[in-house]
Amino acid sequence: MLTIRNLVIFSEMTGSSNRLLLRLNSLDIKPGEVVTLMGPSGVGKSTLLRWVLGEPLPNFSAEGELTLNNNDIGQLSVAQRRIGMMFQKGGLFPHMTVAENCLFAQKPRSTLNRKAQAEKAMSMLSTLGLNDKWNHYPHSLSGGQYSRISLLCALLAEPKAMLLDEPFSALDANLKEEVRDWTFQQLKENKIPTLLVTHDRTDAHGRILTVNEDKEIVDD
Repeated sequence: MLTIRNLVIFSEMTGSSNRLLLRLNSLDIKPGEVVTLMGPSGVGKSTLLRWVLGEPLPNFSAEGELTLNNNDIGQLSVAQRRIGMMFQKGGLFPHMTVAENCLFAQKPRSTLNRKAQAEKAMSMLSTLGLNDKWNHYPHSLSGGQYSRISLLCALLAEPKAMLLDEPFSALDANLKEEVRDWTFQQLKENKIPTLLVTHDRTDAHGRILTVNEDKEIVDD
């Protein structure tokens, strides 16, 4: 379970008092559950994800408690937190083939040898009908293929939780529903607690949160 308690994020203003960006009193995301945070650009959705991921927050300050499976991870590095991230664009190294991206994703934690890692990745690609893309570079993939392989690499890294930052907004309308449904199914089957941020209600899934006029994140 991914748990956030008493989170406040401030925007640091030069020459004046810091401005409250958002506040989140309490959030529990169960294994396999997707919780959606909705709101227009500028309300702090992506900043919240970066705080959970453990990235530096220049021009912002944040205080709060973050636990994953009852372990305090608030002071851990990005790598130690074991939280995956799927972006609107990006996620695959452009100078690496699909094979190299899949193997790199497994490198930090997998106990398998290189051959077994390749077989595992190829098996997962085969379930998507994308095993023929093994030696292709990301720029040659379609939007739907890129999104699927990006999530596959994130799963190969064995995350304990997942963050999704507008992951479907760049997809064509005829691909979006298919990729979205497949993504949510994979997260459910792997029992990964997931926080999704979006401004598009059609992409929302599960429990929906919004930021009210007092900058507080509340149930929609």
